[in-house]
Amino acid sequence: MPKDTHHYTNNEVTVVWKPAVCIHSTICWKGLIDVFNPRERPWVKMNGANTGRIIEQVKQCPSGALSYFMNEAVAAQPEEPATGTETVKVIVSPDGPYLIQSECVIVHSDGREETRTEAVALCRCGASNNKPWCDGSHAPAGFRG
Repeated sequence: MPKDTHHYTNNEVTVVWKPAVCIHSTICWKGLIDVFNPRERPWVKMNGANTGRIIEQVKQCPSGALSYFMNEAVAAQPEEPATGTETVKVIVSPDGPYLIQSECVIVHSDGREETRTEAVALCRCGASNNKPWCDGSHAPAGFRG
């Protein structure tokens, strides 16, 4: 988990940004420039839109670099046991990474297992410096596929 994590809040919802995970898809700021503006510091302005609109845009983040949590404490509900029948959808993004937008377990080549609960972007071009994660290297490498 990246140590460089930033939190932005409007007291109702908190947006979490993990820059090391970001693949610079530009979806965040192209979709909601009043909140996500890379030309300003801080680049996330939580008063730029209502909570629902912010959540809607954060959910569009393909890499999981942006996530959110509601600030209000919610009583924990017991989880249903997994049945093993859930289908995981893997999206092949044009000229970019494989995207998994549901909980998954990544088994690394050394046998380590890592459960991811947010969106995951996996490198498919081979140029990432953060394998198996996509770091956006596909763009400068000119990857097509």
